[in-house]
Amino acid sequence: MATTNFLTLLILTLALSFSYLTHVSPIDFTYPAVFNFGDSNSDTGGIAAGIAFPVGQPYGQTYFLKPSGRFCDGRLIIDFLMDSLKLPFLNPYLDSIGAPSFQKGCNFATGGSTILPANAASLSPFSFGVQVSEFVRFKDRALQLLAKDSRFRRVLPSENYFRHGLYMFDMGQNDLDGAFYSKSEDQVVASIPSLLSELENGLKRLYSEGARNFWIHNTSPFGCLPRIVDQFGKDPSKLDKFGCVTSHNNAANAFNSQLHDLCQKFRGQFPEAKVTFVDIYSIKYNLTANYSQFGFKQPIAACCGYGGLPLNFDSRIACGVSKSLNGSMVTATPCSNTTEYVNWDGNHYTEAANQYVSSQILTGNFTDPPLSSNLHLMWSDVFSS
Repeated sequence: MATTNFLTLLILTLALSFSYLTHVSPIDFTYPAVFNFGDSNSDTGGIAAGIAFPVGQPYGQTYFLKPSGRFCDGRLIIDFLMDSLKLPFLNPYLDSIGAPSFQKGCNFATGGSTILPANAASLSPFSFGVQVSEFVRFKDRALQLLAKDSRFRRVLPSENYFRHGLYMFDMGQNDLDGAFYSKSEDQVVASIPSLLSELENGLKRLYSEGARNFWIHNTSPFGCLPRIVDQFGKDPSKLDKFGCVTSHNNAANAFNSQLHDLCQKFRGQFPEAKVTFVDIYSIKYNLTANYSQFGFKQPIAACCGYGGLPLNFDSRIACGVSKSLNGSMVTATPCSNTTEYVNWDGNHYTEAANQYVSSQILTGNFTDPPLSSNLHLMWSDVFSS
């Protein structure tokens, strides 16, 4: 009788536990630190510090109330994800002055970065391979300092943090974007395997350094950016029904399909690796296609720009800049309500759009494997530890 009561109690306890798991936020699991690699979509101040690239007002106006090194009016997707993980915003590796701590992670992303090694035409010298090398140096130096003085634990990640941390990636858009200025759509698509080979080499190097948890964003529908539409969409036949440049989004889809294959391949080669593929493209394209359902009024036009609708974008003048055009001094100023716009400056999303994208990621419906599967993996780790 006692055995029966015990088994009944155990079953009820497990049932309640798994019932709780099904209702908990899908990303409500713990990583001690986050290490991020990417471009301007997740740069929290790296390029501004690394090459003194000006990211001045009105950038940052919505949340930080001043420029924060982010190419946005406020927070980025990575900022919202860090919040969901109950971790502080990531400080950029290239801007250590004034950074309170790197204990919970470090951001190696820099605006303009590419997967392929940088060349003379690159906007940033900090390509993916360079960012990985920066991480290796950061890790080695951090562990050396910790071995000398344990007080560094307050500001630097421990070896355990490096091993159990989350490694995030959002890169590839600049490679594809830049290629279209000298190549046809077919040629751009043909170059994708070389991009992913370089990415794979970096992932393997990080794995050899102890990384095990990989969070990989696919690339966005950059054919919907005002700058791309302005440059490549003057012929309406080049646009899809939502006003996006078809060729660029075709290349993005081809890249994403092959990136997904790479993630599956990586899992097969390295069984210890937990690789989460995040379908950013679907979330962002759905936002552009159905913007009014989510409270937006302008799906493609830039909030901060010049020229008026439909794009409010002029390649001759950047957001926040004053310049003489056609004999008159003009300024590319922000819109009165940033929450009505998906796009911020012709190239990047508004904080409101980033918040929407983040909320969709957190549903767990746009990841492979689903975040709920990751939860079960995490829970099995807890039971087995």
